[in-house]
Amino acid sequence: MSSESTEVWTGWYRDRNGAEAIVITADGRQVSARIRGVEYTGASFAALRAAEAAGAAEKSGEALTGCVLEWDLPLPVVLDGAAQQATLSCLLTLGERADLSLTLHYGGTAYESGIAGGDFEEALDRVRRQLPEGAVFGRRLLQTA
Repeated sequence: MSSESTEVWTGWYRDRNGAEAIVITADGRQVSARIRGVEYTGASFAALRAAEAAGAAEKSGEALTGCVLEWDLPLPVVLDGAAQQATLSCLLTLGERADLSLTLHYGGTAYESGIAGGDFEEALDRVRRQLPEGAVFGRRLLQTA
C-alpha cells in the first residue's frame, strides 16, 4: 500500500469502559484501526473485525461492536471554480446494527446526512444533495469507508 493511496484520520473510540484516541487508515480496499492493542480491519467501518495477530488470538475474527467511533476529515467543496475548506464529521455507532451519521461543516452551515445505516457512500450522497447548486466535493474519498 503506498502512502499516496492511504487516508489517515484521527478520532475517538468510546465504549462502556471509556474513551481513547485512535488512528483510522483506509487504503481503498480496507479500513483499519488499532483499539486497546487490537488491530481491527474490514472492507468497511461496519465490517471491522479483529485481525489475527500474536497475543490477540482470543479476539481474532471478533466483530467490533458495542461502541462509537468518531472522526473528522478535511473535504474541500468547490463552488464556481473556487475551493473552500470544509470538514466532514463522522459518527458511527456499532451495535446490533451499524448507524452512521455524517455532518459537513461548510460555509457556516452544517449539512447532515441523518442516520444512514452503515453505508458511507449513501450518507455522503445525502450530504452532497443538500449543497448549493453547482457545488461539488473537491476530492474523492476512498471507496472503502
